[in-house]
Amino acid sequence: MSRRRALKEVFVDEEIPAPQAPHVEDDALPLEAGDRLTRDEFERRYDAMPNLKKAELIEGVVYMGSPVKQRGHSSPHSVIITLLGVYRIFTPGVDSGDNGTARLDLDNEPQPDGFLRIEEECGGQSSIDENDYLDGGPELIVEVASSSASYDLHVKQKVYRRHAVREYIVWRTRNKAIDWFELERGRYARVEPGEDGIIESKVFPGLRLAVAALLKGDYIAAFQELQKGLASAEHKAFVAALAKRKKKKK
Repeated sequence: MSRRRALKEVFVDEEIPAPQAPHVEDDALPLEAGDRLTRDEFERRYDAMPNLKKAELIEGVVYMGSPVKQRGHSSPHSVIITLLGVYRIFTPGVDSGDNGTARLDLDNEPQPDGFLRIEEECGGQSSIDENDYLDGGPELIVEVASSSASYDLHVKQKVYRRHAVREYIVWRTRNKAIDWFELERGRYARVEPGEDGIIESKVFPGLRLAVAALLKGDYIAAFQELQKGLASAEHKAFVAALAKRKKKKK
């Protein structure tokens, strides 16, 4: 066999492997909106992105926050969180959170803008797990959304209903509206403000939300209404009941 023929046979018969991309572990990939992940995968990738401020797992799908605008989100967020925080300070046995991660189930790990919960020692329905995450649905959740098209009023609302979040508030900044939903027989019923423009919580006595004042930007009036609630006999009775439950559990 000639040298030329031998070389030809080598090139024809020999299989040259295609170049392969370097192996990358899935956990090392950054989170992207629309990813479908398990909760464990979501948490590992989230932990690997310390500069990421907010990401949520809703029904197994990753949702990521866009840049936060001042009037559209940041300002109303700070107001509603202040009101919840003041209520919590004056109500021993109640806990609150701002953008805290909630482990609801294996497909849902939202990061609600704010929440109120009755502490587990006082008979609450959620707890704090060994990793310092909220485990289970708190009694009340607040979300600040741009409009009624937001997933806060659609897929996320269904998740919260399924996990027995008893009161759900959505402040729609673009629509200049505040929606308050109350869980009744497994469904959310809309609660309308009274003639005075105020809604009072059934789960947290003394929590008075001055809807009309908030939408007008009259935050002093909203705070004054909360003060009235905190000074009410209903709130005092609630605080006493929480203390009694806590003492009984001990």
